[in-house]
Amino acid sequence: MMIGPIAFGAPWLLVALALLPVLWIILRAVPPAPVRRLFPGVALLIGLKDDDSVTDRTPWRLLLLRMLAVAAVIVGLARPVLNPQDDRAGQKELPLLMVLDSSWASARDWPQQQVLLSDMLAEAGRDGRPVAVLRLSAPEAPVFQAAEAWRTRISGLGPDAWAPSEADMTEAARLLPGDGFETRWFSDGLAREGREALLETLEAQGPLTVHESPRALVALAPASLVEGNLELTARRAVAGGERAIDVAAYGRDPSGITRLLATLPLTFEAGAQEATGQLSLPPELRARLTQFELVGQDHAGAVTLSDDTLKRREVALVAGREDREGLELLSPLHYLEQALIPTADILSGGLTDILPANPDAIVLADVATVSEGEAALLFDWLEEGGMLLRFAGPRLAASDVSRSEEDPLMPVRLRAGGRSVGGAMSWGEPKSLAPFDEDSPFFGLAVPGDVTVSAQVMAQPDPTLASRVIAQLTDGTPLVTRKRVGQGQIVLFHVTANAEWSTLPLSGLFVQMLERLAVSGSAAMPEAEDLVGTTWQPVKVLSAAGDLGDAGNLPGVAGERLISDPLSATMPPGLYEGPDRRIARNVIEADTVLTPVSWPARVAVTGLSRPVEAPLGGWLLALALVLLSADVLASLALSGRLLPARAAALLLAGLMLPQDVQAQDDKTFAATAEVVLAHVLTGNAQVDDTARAGLFGLSQTLFFRTSVEPADPIGVNLEQDELAVYPLLYWPITEDQPLPSAEAYARLNTYLRTGGMIVFDTRDANVSGFGASSPNGAKLQRIAAPLDIPPLEPMPEDHVLTRTFYLLQDFPGRHMGRGVWVEASPPDAEQIEGMPFRNLNDGVTPVVIGGNDWMSAWAMDGRGNPMFPVGRGFAGERQRELAYRFGVNLVMHVLTGNYKSDQVHVPALLNRLGQ
Repeated sequence: MMIGPIAFGAPWLLVALALLPVLWIILRAVPPAPVRRLFPGVALLIGLKDDDSVTDRTPWRLLLLRMLAVAAVIVGLARPVLNPQDDRAGQKELPLLMVLDSSWASARDWPQQQVLLSDMLAEAGRDGRPVAVLRLSAPEAPVFQAAEAWRTRISGLGPDAWAPSEADMTEAARLLPGDGFETRWFSDGLAREGREALLETLEAQGPLTVHESPRALVALAPASLVEGNLELTARRAVAGGERAIDVAAYGRDPSGITRLLATLPLTFEAGAQEATGQLSLPPELRARLTQFELVGQDHAGAVTLSDDTLKRREVALVAGREDREGLELLSPLHYLEQALIPTADILSGGLTDILPANPDAIVLADVATVSEGEAALLFDWLEEGGMLLRFAGPRLAASDVSRSEEDPLMPVRLRAGGRSVGGAMSWGEPKSLAPFDEDSPFFGLAVPGDVTVSAQVMAQPDPTLASRVIAQLTDGTPLVTRKRVGQGQIVLFHVTANAEWSTLPLSGLFVQMLERLAVSGSAAMPEAEDLVGTTWQPVKVLSAAGDLGDAGNLPGVAGERLISDPLSATMPPGLYEGPDRRIARNVIEADTVLTPVSWPARVAVTGLSRPVEAPLGGWLLALALVLLSADVLASLALSGRLLPARAAALLLAGLMLPQDVQAQDDKTFAATAEVVLAHVLTGNAQVDDTARAGLFGLSQTLFFRTSVEPADPIGVNLEQDELAVYPLLYWPITEDQPLPSAEAYARLNTYLRTGGMIVFDTRDANVSGFGASSPNGAKLQRIAAPLDIPPLEPMPEDHVLTRTFYLLQDFPGRHMGRGVWVEASPPDAEQIEGMPFRNLNDGVTPVVIGGNDWMSAWAMDGRGNPMFPVGRGFAGERQRELAYRFGVNLVMHVLTGNYKSDQVHVPALLNRLGQ
């Protein structure tokens, strides 16, 4: 039953409201009215007052209170619901089908879709309607079940990182039952092939309503290299007004941690659907990029992964003879340069000059021998993963390299001289290339018929020769051989790098072979036919929300499918690794156009929000309890027994005090009872837990080595907690922690002026040392700007912190960083003759600033075991011990002051005692 915006689940209970007048009469009659009798002796009582009086009737206010309490109970038991969703009152007899696009574009509004789905399922449950859910990204035959069964599974439903294909739409239409049902379609707002046919099939079964977010969808296209710069393009589905958006570029720092490397602002012009900008980064940073992300867009379409297409490889070219003037086409390096310049950075020079630059590949064109020093450097470079590509020529054919025994820098042994199979001085015809074997990196490449070989160096037959041949001629003669060395490899082309011995350098096959060997990198996505016969293993996969995770046990994908097939459950977006490179399959491709869906006028389209359905029964029953409690207090007041009730009310108020106020008082009391080390809460749970574990480890060290017995450390909220009770505050810096408020800064300045010490730790000494060159260092500058901090200097060798408890000269934590900064010494500080240190100020430095990550070096678990590694072996344990000693010096310094500096007065005291 509906009454305005309120519906009742048990409306028959409202009949009890008709009994309220009867209840009024009953309550009014209790106590009964007194019988009036005239008694002459009453005149003697005139003028007397009775302190205790009892009314002859129940006051009307108390009656009204009780009537309201009873009415609240009756209405509450009738299960009233505010804003009931009953927009299909005429279709309650039909089952309900929920159709979800469940694509990457749905991830942006998935929480709102879940809320709306839950409300609709609650409505269907009240109506007793069976419900089925059909996900178009992974269609399965819909099964109608009780709505409550689906409500328990809503939290487990989630969007996929791909979009429904036309085949998915067709399959979904085929799986639909034909018994009639109502449909509610949760659309992601994008037009796709096959949607119209599915819409007609659904409309034939019953009413249909579309729920779609009105927000414009924005996505990011893959990055591309344009004249050495990264070009990034953002696209939106609906052209609107001018809009600014930022693109964040993420990559790995030298320690392997993902960091924000750069940000590029883009602006959509009014009426434009694309916004393009260029980002200029040095090659060493560009090589570390892993992904780009639109800031504030939580879906896979806002993330584009970086692969080898953005990394120009560095290739060093070394020739065995000088180019002949005027004969450029005869140069040993001419065709290599033409093949590599579009996709690689060319290095030139001697091997001793090139190797320190650590190129990705080194090409030796007709270089027969190298010096012992160059060979040793080359071998070390190969062990670390280098690619050495060698080409034969007259010099190599005439030399004795790798004749009697295999040269370490050659893949096979060679026969003396060479082989001429075509030309004026030979009887044979030029030989052509044989098709590539399945285990060859060139497998799948088409062999042109015009590629011939007229001369070559021959490989010496050997038991290992067959396993090292990766290309051969039609007569079985090896043309390209390869040998693994550590993580690197040596490849020998048995022909020249120019057209003297073969036509291979004149063909497109030459460029493809260099690419398959990872000597060059293609600046564009390869074609499907180029990857025929290869298998690509997923390494990282992208979720619908744009999070990158491990691929787990996903099977490999055939190379031709990787390029041509759409994304699906068997090929999700992510990074795929092949024989020689990585390829990223992104949700948005270079030619993807975001087109908004246009629904027919006959289809009702609504948003994802509607008035919240709120049950009122609980609130009304709670109101009834409050009214009855008020009735008890009013009755006690009328009878003169309110004093005990007041005491109970005060007790109840005490129990209802906010828990955080009680916890704050308990925390302050604990800090005043014992010595407590405190750390500033940053809002980052991992950093806060590490800081607590670090101070716990330092407290245990103090307990066993000194007379100080600290209690368990405490995390301090700068906005709420009292700071004066803590002798030391350890403040780890994170780049995203919020700045304190003005009131918090006022308390911090008071804390510093009254003898407190703050230890700032930027935890970045392994990256850049202490300073503003890192995000944490820049954050520290912004945090410390409003603080009343005295002039600072790197800790001098004679500072009291170097001898408070232990004698120290280094102050490492988990990192061995640069100096630690403390309050600067006074200008008049002098060193007294005979003393090893100066007469410094007698105060405690209010701040200590460093970046060595002391908390990780101090951190212990509950059993006293270190939680994080520090260095390696004995040297690492020695470093951890020095970190503990520095922590002990810190605490002893803040507790005892600069008492060690009083040793400068020893000569004067001895002189006075002598008098």
